[in-house]
Amino acid sequence: MDFSGTKRLLLAALLLTLALGSASGTDICNMTENDLRECKPAVTAPDPPPPTPACCAGLNKADLPCLCSYRESLLLPALGIDPDLAMQLPAKCGLTPPTEC
Repeated sequence: MDFSGTKRLLLAALLLTLALGSASGTDICNMTENDLRECKPAVTAPDPPPPTPACCAGLNKADLPCLCSYRESLLLPALGIDPDLAMQLPAKCGLTPPTEC
């Protein structure tokens, strides 16, 4: 399995953990589980609230190109996360989104 496949597997496990409400303590792309959980409402359709300051603080320390690698994941929509909303999150937090997204 290549590294990107490993990252996808880790994200899938983390998102599943978030959906089930249990704690795993896993970090993904420099974001903790709490950071990801804080951002979930802002990336959930149909009418997401603006990201919270805590979400933006977590996103500020994230590896944004790493997070972008999950855009095509089928698991995100299955967990109620809108990939397009997720890709808009850096700009909503005043961050420069990676060009490769």
